[in-house]
Amino acid sequence: MPHDDPRRTGWYRLTLAGLLGLVLSSIAGGALLERNVLADPGGAGPDFALIGQAWNLIGRHYVDRKAIRPRRMTYAAITGMVDSLGDTGHSVFLTPRMVRESREQLQGHFPGIGAEVRMRGKQVVVVAPLDGSPAQKAGLRAGDIIFKVDGKDVTGETLQEVVREIRGPVHSKVVLTIRDPGSDQARSVAIVRAVIHVHSVSWHLVPGTRVADVRIADFSTGTAASLRRAIAALRKAGARAVVLDLRNDPGGLLDQAISVASEFLRGGNVLLERDAKGHVQAVAAKHEKDPLELPMAVLVNGGTASAAEIVTGALQDAKRATVVGQKTFGTGTVLNEFKLSDGSALMLAVREWLTPAGHTIWHKGISPSVKVALAAQTDPVYPEMLEAMSARRFAASKDAQLLKAVGLLRVEERVHSALKAGGAATAPVARS
Repeated sequence: MPHDDPRRTGWYRLTLAGLLGLVLSSIAGGALLERNVLADPGGAGPDFALIGQAWNLIGRHYVDRKAIRPRRMTYAAITGMVDSLGDTGHSVFLTPRMVRESREQLQGHFPGIGAEVRMRGKQVVVVAPLDGSPAQKAGLRAGDIIFKVDGKDVTGETLQEVVREIRGPVHSKVVLTIRDPGSDQARSVAIVRAVIHVHSVSWHLVPGTRVADVRIADFSTGTAASLRRAIAALRKAGARAVVLDLRNDPGGLLDQAISVASEFLRGGNVLLERDAKGHVQAVAAKHEKDPLELPMAVLVNGGTASAAEIVTGALQDAKRATVVGQKTFGTGTVLNEFKLSDGSALMLAVREWLTPAGHTIWHKGISPSVKVALAAQTDPVYPEMLEAMSARRFAASKDAQLLKAVGLLRVEERVHSALKAGGAATAPVARS
């Protein structure tokens, strides 16, 4: 990826599955430090001299000589510089191995448990388990706090350290001790690691309706193309309304977010980008030949982040869809990858993105138009689950968010059909 190509949205995918090429595991060890090993580069000023002074003092005086590892110290120093920016979960330093694994994740396959995580305060929090992943099958949920790995308390450790301990060989088992943020109850979750294949788009008609439930699990390479195939199929199946389910979607690539939003918009902007100097640039929707114009709702929750928030904000501001669910995660930067000489990289936030109406998402999230929470311990109903459901069983499901969206759309569908046929609408468009 070119260093000046801002293709990634602000949520850097710290996937327990694939990310763990940690600082500690990638470091060359051993050599003692020489005096004056760091030179003050021109223009860096006295602050850089302090780093050199500390480096040399450690090299001359620290008693445990085996613990002095130049590469480890270098990576730790860079990590500290990035962390000092306060852009937790966004700007990040990547070791060479992390760079490779990040690329694997964005291609849609990688080894691990299949969960997106980030630091919130001093706790490692699950943003979302990936669809069909070992983490999801084992019952890991968005918002879960990981505080033990294989019985070891990881409170206070860095995200990289925790992820390193969760990572392991394919087919091996890891036991996570989880705290539910709502009830504060702890539980143990045993997960068998595997190669994760992310199928980013799935869909199915909601039983007993002509409402298509379209799920986007993430925004990796090929997501927009998969969505176009899904739209063609749901049109052929006679769908008259669409639920776009972005719950627990951690985001991914910016270009995929723009293309996905463009499938539902006839013109206008998808987002605004604001740079470090305060300049704002609009990013327009692509001119699709036949954008989908059926009535539409978007489902979101606290696991909806990054590229998924871009799409949500674009559709909400354009009044193209009713947003249903809970406030989104609140990711709002475009990251550039700056390559370093040893194959490591800095992922730095170089632009902040706003919704087309200028609303800030970073640290704030998007509030749904219709607020609906899921009951505790209730999992969302996704398209692959609908295939085995009858209309009665779906109506009895506990997914209050999907039920609400379908209810709204069935009213809106009738209005849309009446207007399209040239008749009078027999019911108002529901906006509760």
